[in-house]
Amino acid sequence: MNTVLKITNKPQQGFSLIELMISVAIIGIIAAIAYPSYQGFIASTNRGAAQADLMSLAAAMERHKAASFTYKGAAESSADTGNPAIFHKHSPSAELYANRKYDLYISESSGSAFLIEAKPVSSSSQAGDGNVAYYSDGRRAWDANNNGTYGSSEFCWSC
Repeated sequence: MNTVLKITNKPQQGFSLIELMISVAIIGIIAAIAYPSYQGFIASTNRGAAQADLMSLAAAMERHKAASFTYKGAAESSADTGNPAIFHKHSPSAELYANRKYDLYISESSGSAFLIEAKPVSSSSQAGDGNVAYYSDGRRAWDANNNGTYGSSEFCWSC
């Protein structure tokens, strides 16, 4: 009995290993480029939430002054500085305290002026981002280089 094998030319189905490896490499390169941009976007978004919360705290400070004729006593235990008693202690204020990215502080408070700051939480993704500040005279600052002071070029929120 003679058996004859038939050889048919069927079209190739699927991907070769080389094609698959090239696809994975391209996806890896795109991800390596996109991920840092994404992280920067998230940090900027969290900073924007802190800025909005500072503006809301500033409005609460103004309401406190309208009621008591001074900015003093707006912090916890009727203190002049520290965590605010008249507003949330964290930012984003719309989220739970455990999910906070910034802690809000009344850093300076006199009868006629105040300085409020949002300080990044050290265990959050915002650690090392620098404090965000709002002064009662309307000045806004962001410590972009995170050195603990506000330089002349840092008196803006979008520097």
